[in-house]
Amino acid sequence: MENREQEFVFGINPVLAVLSARERPIESMVALKGGRGDKFQQALSLAKERGIRPRLVDRQALDRLTGTATHQGLALRVGFRVQPSFEQLLARIEPNAQDLLIVLDGVEDPRNLGAILRTAEAFGALGVVLPKDRAAPLSGAAVKASAGAAERVDVIRVTNLARAMKTLQEKGVQLIGLDAEAERPLDGQSFRGTIALVLGNEGKGLRRLTKENCDLLVAIPMQGKTGSLNVAVACGIACHTCRQQQTMRQVP
Repeated sequence: MENREQEFVFGINPVLAVLSARERPIESMVALKGGRGDKFQQALSLAKERGIRPRLVDRQALDRLTGTATHQGLALRVGFRVQPSFEQLLARIEPNAQDLLIVLDGVEDPRNLGAILRTAEAFGALGVVLPKDRAAPLSGAAVKASAGAAERVDVIRVTNLARAMKTLQEKGVQLIGLDAEAERPLDGQSFRGTIALVLGNEGKGLRRLTKENCDLLVAIPMQGKTGSLNVAVACGIACHTCRQQQTMRQVP
C-alpha cells in the first residue's frame, strides 16, 4: 500500500518546488498583497500557468494562516503526494550499487525532519525510512525546513522499523548506526555498497533494539566540550563522510 502525506506548504522555496514538480493537486494559494521579489513573481507565474488564481491577503491574514512559521508571503494548501511503498523502495536497490539511504528512529521535530530531507536530497539518497508512529509528520514546518527538497526525496513510512531494517540487510544494505557513545569513529571505517545511515531520537538517540539491528555503530569524533550534535547536523556529516568513501571506491 502506498504511503500518503498531506501538508500546508509555505515559504518561497517550498512553494516553488511544489508548483514546479506538478506531482500533486493544489487546492488553493494565498499570496501577500503587494509582494515583491523575483522568486515571488516566479511563483505567481507558475501558478498562472497551472490555472491557479492566488487569493491576495495582507500580512496579518497570512500570519494567522501559517501560525509562527515564516511564510515569506506565500502559502499553498496542497493535496496528497503519493509516496512509494517500502516494497517499491526495495526494488530500487541494486546489487553492488553505491547508494545511500537514511533510516530515522524516533525523530520527532518536523524541522529536524525537514533538514534531514534537504540533506538526503543533496546527497542523492534513495529515500528516508521512518516509522509510522512516534515520528515527525511531514508538516508545513518540515517542508519549509527542507527548502523544497521534500518534493524531490521519497519519505517511506513503515509499520515495524526493526523488521524493515532486517529486510534491508537481506537486500545487502549495510546499516550504520550513529551513536555518540560508540567506540568506533565514523571516519575510520570502510564502507562499501549501499549504506543506510540510522539516526535516533533528538534526546534519547537510538533505541536498544535499533542498535542491535545495526551492522555497525559509529560516533562522529568530537574535539570540543559539546557531547553531541543536533540529529540533522549529524546526518549531514555522516552523509558527506559516506559519500566520500563511496566515490573513492569508484575511482579506478
